[in-house]
Amino acid sequence: MATVELTKENFDETVSENAFVLIDFWAGWCRPCLQFAPVYEKAAEANPDLLFAKVDTEAQQELAAAFQITSIPTLMIVRDQVAVFAQPGALPEAALSDLIGQARALDMDEVRAQIAASQPKDGPAE
Repeated sequence: MATVELTKENFDETVSENAFVLIDFWAGWCRPCLQFAPVYEKAAEANPDLLFAKVDTEAQQELAAAFQITSIPTLMIVRDQVAVFAQPGALPEAALSDLIGQARALDMDEVRAQIAASQPKDGPAE
């Protein structure tokens, strides 16, 4: 499957309808972004069961700001509507493959439990 272009109009729907989404935040003027693009496309071809998406930070400034993207390229992985990875920098092919494998292996129930445990508790402290 080819990569999907994400916009503020289709972002929420795309992420909520797909269990595993990789998002490349990029810009056309960014040389590392352009160097990472073929690596990202190759990973998309090798993992047809996953959704690979791109956000053009120039065209989608509101979306980039909402995710506090300050450096590009930034790769984000969203599983079951939970961001499990977000890091700037162009990854080499082997590192991207390894990262995808690690994200696939996550126990999402455990991830959600860890998130819940790190949230401040409501109500007075006892």
